[in-house]
Amino acid sequence: MTGDIEAEHDMRVDGKIYGNVYCNAKVVLGPSGIIEGDLHAQNADIFGSVTGNIVIKDMLCLKSKCNIHGNLTVGKLDIEPEAAFNGNCTMVHDAGTAQTTKVASSQRTPQLVEEY
Repeated sequence: MTGDIEAEHDMRVDGKIYGNVYCNAKVVLGPSGIIEGDLHAQNADIFGSVTGNIVIKDMLCLKSKCNIHGNLTVGKLDIEPEAAFNGNCTMVHDAGTAQTTKVASSQRTPQLVEEY
């Protein structure tokens, strides 16, 4: 699909979207889902791939094997092992304040530790 999408209720994406997604509820991007554009939502669970900026007012969950190339602005962030995130993250603790925490270019992958 090409073009911007606006939704008032929860939505799930299992295909490709070339455009921006604006949702006033929760977005679930399935493992085969691809968004090439910005994602704006209240909450989101990302299993697939996003190339663009993500702005989530409340909770963003980056699930195992997801792939994110872009900047994040979130209220809360949960990153599972093997989730890939390349960009900057701004965590907004209170929408009424300018207090933010920035983390540059992070990618979480599990590390094998061998004991001798």
